[in-house]
Amino acid sequence: MYGSSPVSQVLARGSGQHLLVATGDPDTAELLATTLELAGYRIAVADRGAEVARRLAEHRFDLVVIDAELPGLGDFGQGGRFKPDYRPPVLLLAASELLARIVPELGTGARDYVTKPFRIPEVLARVKVLLQGAGAGARPDSALHYADLVLDDATCRAHRDAGVLHLTPAEYRLLRHLLANAHKVLSKEQISRYVWGEFRGDNAIEQLVSRLRRKVDRSGPALIHTRRGFGYWLGESSGDV
Repeated sequence: MYGSSPVSQVLARGSGQHLLVATGDPDTAELLATTLELAGYRIAVADRGAEVARRLAEHRFDLVVIDAELPGLGDFGQGGRFKPDYRPPVLLLAASELLARIVPELGTGARDYVTKPFRIPEVLARVKVLLQGAGAGARPDSALHYADLVLDDATCRAHRDAGVLHLTPAEYRLLRHLLANAHKVLSKEQISRYVWGEFRGDNAIEQLVSRLRRKVDRSGPALIHTRRGFGYWLGESSGDV
């Protein structure tokens, strides 16, 4: 069900960071733990919400990978609390119908989603991006913004002109990448590897940008533009180039 390609040099790798993998499915736990260890991370595993709470109270993990269907997730907090200044980034594994679910007990740190059934390259890429953001020293609850467009990593939601933009995880990642690199042209390969952890052809990027552009630019002046032959960029402009 899940991508099981062996970890190779072309995939995102870690440098000894300590990750907590929380899932109630033994096969998923083994796959993730083995893959992440091979990729250079130190791994601990929890199979219930109370155990997640206990481990977070005892150790400072660099990142938490958590299944949205983890048993006992609703009872999180009964096993202990971590320090108020400790907000590890969270990678949530969720079926598409559960994407609106948030794990508020894990605090307001940076978050990202991978839909199930997940692919290993995408998991490794999301982990790498979240860890880079945490290591950069940025406030975990800060929001990216440009003009009236705001993206909030704490809630994984985007707004423009006070209206909510209903984005898929891929659209959210694309918008985040464009906002973080405002006025910088990003190639299709750069975007693809950020969004999916690998390069995808067959007009995948064009279709993704088109869907995002319809949502973002519906309520205001166009912010997402095409630099023909080079890629895409975000900013105020009189038109595409």
